[in-house]
This record gives sequence, C-alpha cells and structure tokens, in this order.
Amino acid sequence: MIRLGKLTDYGVMLMTVIARDRKRTIHTARELAAVSRLPLPTVSKVLKVLLHGHLLNSERGIKGGYTLARDPQEITMAEMIAVLEGPISLTECSTDLSAGQCDLERCCPIKSNQRIINQVVHAALAKVTLSDLSQPLNLITIKDARGNLASTISLDSVNTPSGRMQ
Repeated sequence: MIRLGKLTDYGVMLMTVIARDRKRTIHTARELAAVSRLPLPTVSKVLKVLLHGHLLNSERGIKGGYTLARDPQEITMAEMIAVLEGPISLTECSTDLSAGQCDLERCCPIKSNQRIINQVVHAALAKVTLSDLSQPLNLITIKDARGNLASTISLDSVNTPSGRMQ
C-alpha cells in the first residue's frame, strides 16, 4: 500500500489553509491549530519542517507568524511531499539516490519499469499545485489510447473542449 504519513497529510492541509486565506498573509501556529483542529504541538512541528524545507517563511515578534515562501501556483504537491516525507520513491530502487541498496538490483527484471512508474507518479504530483488544492478538484472520465475509460483529476486549465486531457 502506498500511503502518506499523517504529518504529511497535516502539512498539506496546513499549507492549503494558508493558501486559501488570501486576506491574511501571516498565520500563527495557534490560529492554524484552531482552524485545522490539530494539537498545537503537532502544528508547530509540521510548520517547522515546512519552514526548513523553504515552503514557508516566518516572522518573529508579537505580530509574527508564517507566510508562504512562494505563490501557491508555484508550490507543487510533489514538492510538499518531498519536504515532509523525503524523496518520492515507490520502491527502494526507484531513484538514482538509492542505487546499490538492494541485493537484487543487478538482476531485477522490473527495475527499469519501477523507475518509469516512479517518474510518472512524480510527474502527476508535480502537476498539482497548492493553488489547485485550495479549490475543489473535479474528477472526470477520459478515454485512454485504447479507448478504455480512465478516471483522472481535472485541472480546468489543461482540459480541451472535448473533455480529453492533453
């Protein structure tokens, strides 16, 4: 099973809360804990990780808090996951960083395919931005090259008038 950790889920949620509230540029950990209904220590821990990952900026002082480091359209789901979880890798051999960690690497019949799958998953996550997550996504049905139905997430800017993804 492929599953993101709870802290990653919380981090993406907190980033989305910050991105949605365009009126307020600075958000305190206490405010974010109240809005998200998460414990303050958990929110503080996640915010520190996001800060060290250069996704947030912080300002000290009585009017201090956290702001997005970049525009929500420039922060991707892949980037948030990498900051919170580490490099996106479906298997130990899916990236060049993990070369030599598996005893079967030299003779593995699916190693190349695993890397391709990892690249496709990473590319899909890199297409979804924080700005996209700040609004409802639409699930549409499209046909693949063989004419079979395939579900996908619709980001309105990439759909053609026929409803097929480009």
